[in-house]
Amino acid sequence: MTLGFAVFAGVAADIIRTCAREAEALGYSSFWVNHPGATDGLASLGEAAKATRRIEFGVGVIPLHTRGPESIAAGVRAQALPLDRLLLGVGSPNPGALSRVREGVAALRGELQTRIVVAALGPKMCRLAGEVADGVLLNWVTPEYARRSADLVREGAAAARRPAPKIFAYVRLAIGAAAHERLRGEAGRYAAIPAYGANFERMGVKPETTAIAAHAAEEIAPALAKWRGVVDEVVLRAITAADTVDDHLALVRAARP
Repeated sequence: MTLGFAVFAGVAADIIRTCAREAEALGYSSFWVNHPGATDGLASLGEAAKATRRIEFGVGVIPLHTRGPESIAAGVRAQALPLDRLLLGVGSPNPGALSRVREGVAALRGELQTRIVVAALGPKMCRLAGEVADGVLLNWVTPEYARRSADLVREGAAAARRPAPKIFAYVRLAIGAAAHERLRGEAGRYAAIPAYGANFERMGVKPETTAIAAHAAEEIAPALAKWRGVVDEVVLRAITAADTVDDHLALVRAARP
């Protein structure tokens, strides 16, 4: 199992560049940002691309109901993102999520020669991702639920007679009381989203229990051990006490592969 590192796309550009550069130097497999609201995740990835040479970088994920494939492809080109390192994440809420993702992935393949990652939450989307995607991004799930989701992805790939996609899991990481408080705030926001709220009920857990809420760096490795053999890569999503370069650097170093 490899490790990736992720930050909020809306943090300052120097945080993105510094964290991406440090993640590459420390041996992380990938560096990710999200695509929240009005913040353009592709532009944030452009900062990461300028600061690195080898590390893969992903956006997790661009919603297809607000930004279509042509606009996404244009954004990738505008940022001059190296397609051989890009993990282009897309997804969609209901209604119409399955058809929108299927059609969106097909359209993107006609525009860009890069790897496409699909965000999957429910069983039907997991199977579809197995059919059409190069990667699957799981989010706010326990290792046990991720294992079941991975089985569904592989079922979809087998039905389509294609190799199984690489499976990524976004796992929030916070160290210390102040960061834990921010984690609880983010967990509450996701719990209020109907699809995520329903999934937390299916799993029978509170959202923050899917994260790694550590008191010290020594607690990270044992928590990650629960994910080994479950997914191909855990992407540690930074939840810091403050949005500073120093706080982010401390976290990327504490969780180094």
